[in-house]
Amino acid sequence: MRYLMIHRPADATASEAGMPPTPEMMQKMGALIQRKLADGKLLSTEGCLPSSKGALVNLNNGKLSVTDGPFAEAKEIVGGFAIFRVNSMQEAIAEAHEFLEIVGGGDVKILALYDQPACDGGSL
Repeated sequence: MRYLMIHRPADATASEAGMPPTPEMMQKMGALIQRKLADGKLLSTEGCLPSSKGALVNLNNGKLSVTDGPFAEAKEIVGGFAIFRVNSMQEAIAEAHEFLEIVGGGDVKILALYDQPACDGGSL
């Protein structure tokens, strides 16, 4: 089963200021990423730029609205994402826990992904 994991940092201040992780943090995260890739569990991962580089796109009753970042609410700040292939939600939770220990907290939203493409044209 594949799981999308979305990380929201405990303190988004540095992330929102556009400050990259410290060299020590990059080394720890790099080691974790390399280990999970070698294990075949990690399929993809990326960090996100500050929300000032993003936008919120909404379609409601046929009306499109676009709100440029930055996003005011901390719950809207995404630090990064990962896609894991593991055997169960419990295993996904364990992966999220290990990641949060390394980055010093925050939260990870875990969403199960369809294993089959939604249409014959392949995945979106």
